[in-house]
Formats: sequence, C-alpha cells, structure tokens
Amino acid sequence: MNRIQQLFATKPNQILSVFYTAGFPTLNDTVPIGCALEAAGADMIEIGIPFSDPIADGPTIQESNKVALDGGMSVSLLLQQVAELRPKVKMPIILMGYLNPVIQYGVERFIKDAAGVGVDGLILPDLPVAEYVKEYQALTEAVHLNVSFLISPTTSEKRIRELDKLSTGFIYAVSASSTTGARQEFSAEQQAYFHRLHTMKLKNPFLIGFGISNAKTWQQANVFAAGAIVGSSFITQLKHDKSEAAIAQFVQRLKTQEP
Repeated sequence: MNRIQQLFATKPNQILSVFYTAGFPTLNDTVPIGCALEAAGADMIEIGIPFSDPIADGPTIQESNKVALDGGMSVSLLLQQVAELRPKVKMPIILMGYLNPVIQYGVERFIKDAAGVGVDGLILPDLPVAEYVKEYQALTEAVHLNVSFLISPTTSEKRIRELDKLSTGFIYAVSASSTTGARQEFSAEQQAYFHRLHTMKLKNPFLIGFGISNAKTWQQANVFAAGAIVGSSFITQLKHDKSEAAIAQFVQRLKTQEP
C-alpha cells in the first residue's frame, strides 16, 4: 500500500488535491510550493509536467506551462526537484502531464526514475489505455506506482468500469467535457453525473476536477466524491502571490468559507 492508498484508507472523504505546474511562477518554486501546501492542509499534490501544447487545459494552465518551459523546466529537472521535495513532505506526490514529454524522456525510464525519487502516482490523460496495458502496466505495478485514469460526463458506464478496474489509487472524474478552468458552481446536470458515479460503487474512490475554484464547488464535489482537485484557481493564486501565508489562506478559504 503506497501513500495514495494509505491516504484514502485513512481519510475516505474531504480530500484536497492541489495541482500546480512545475517551475511556475519561477523555476525553483516547485519544492517550496509543495511544502507550503502540506503545511496549509492539502492532502495530496499533483505536479504538472510542462508541455508546449497543453490542448486540454484552459488559458491559465496553458500560460503556466509556457512560463515554466521558458524558464528552463524539463522532465529531468522536475525529477530532481521531486527528489528534493520527497523527504520534506509526507503527503502523496503525483506527476500529471501529457504523454509527449514522457516519450521524449523515455516512458520506461520515466516510470523507473519517478518511482525512484518518491513519486506515488501518475496521471497521463492522453496515454492510450491499450498501450498502457500492453507496454507499461506491469512496470508501474512492479515499482508500486499508482496510475489514475480520467472519466468525463460522456464516458459510458462500461468504459468507466474498465477504467476503474485499471486505475490504482483513485479515478479522476472530470466535471465537464471541456478544458480546465474555474467555475462558480456546478450545474444540475453535472451534479447528476457526480451522483451517477457515486451510485456505481466503483472499486476506486473518485476525485472531481476541472472547475473547483471556491467553497461552493468544493462542497458540491464533496457531497458525492472522496474529494476534489484544485488547479486553475491555485495557479492564478500563485501568479499573484506565492508566499507561504498566501497559500495557507487559499486553502483555508476554499475549505471553510461559506458558499
């Protein structure tokens, strides 16, 4: 049982996972931001691997990718930074990104090196499932690296159950079939989708992402899911103020403010 599985076993709900792009706002911010998030009460972090063409992301995360790449961020440097961060935090560390930079680094090498520096899980949204099963599943399992797949409102029940079977740790439930970005609240249709997932009694817990930006969306997600993933709104926060105090206030505001 790795750190992700331990987290869900000991805290079955109200899990806050925070996404931020490696090397944003500046190249050496990856480690201090991770430390500040744990101190602020985040349960897990997803560190984004910058890519030059992040098509599934909205303008906020797209901009953070460009800034990070322009500043010199690379997969090799990110892994070095995770190696520095790992002994400083107890929470699970997930790497999330597009397949292209991972292919350039070497997928097998990436899996081994990520596990070697203490990464607990991977989310690679554009990794074909059949390719994962054929080429990489045995390797990720051998190094105890969890892999989470994404589902969306348009994913069929059959496909959801297939991805649930393959996922380890948790499932990433995308709130809408569109790009990432902050929303003020979830629609009745979106909440019906969350309810459907909840009633399916999946093998894995699921976290809701895409659109978690305030106390209202945080609370709506937690009615149905084990927790939520915050991304774009946190990137915006970092752009304006990346201090430890500001990060603490961001997390506290999300969890405690009245919607």
